[in-house]
Amino acid sequence: MKLWIDADACPVVNEAIGVARNHHIEVTLVCDDAHVMQREGAQTITVLRGADSADLKLVNLLSRGDAVVTQDYGLAALCLARGAKVLDQNGRRYTNDNIDSLLGIRHVAAKVRRGGGRMKGPPKREKWQDEQFVESLEKLLMEK
Repeated sequence: MKLWIDADACPVVNEAIGVARNHHIEVTLVCDDAHVMQREGAQTITVLRGADSADLKLVNLLSRGDAVVTQDYGLAALCLARGAKVLDQNGRRYTNDNIDSLLGIRHVAAKVRRGGGRMKGPPKREKWQDEQFVESLEKLLMEK
């Protein structure tokens, strides 16, 4: 198993690397050249900027049973289809049972934005969310 992180704007990169290190699991960050980053304990793959370029690179490299951290519902759906285990930045597990409704919510939000509407952004991130993420990632990485 490897841990893949959709690193563009991911707020839990350091936490994920720490958990993976404790489980002796290799970590790869995938980002585009607008978000170049290096972290000790992780390999970084940087792709040229473009619509979903980092997402597509990640999906094409992962293997069945790998773990992925992303807040992108579309990427989560692609990873699930490839047999990966997927978490969001708050520790919520994406599954075949919940991904369709999440994609539906994303579709509605996009329609509102295209129509000139605005969607409220997420509230300021809190410490308990990081703790919840770490706990969920620990459980996911211990699965066989």
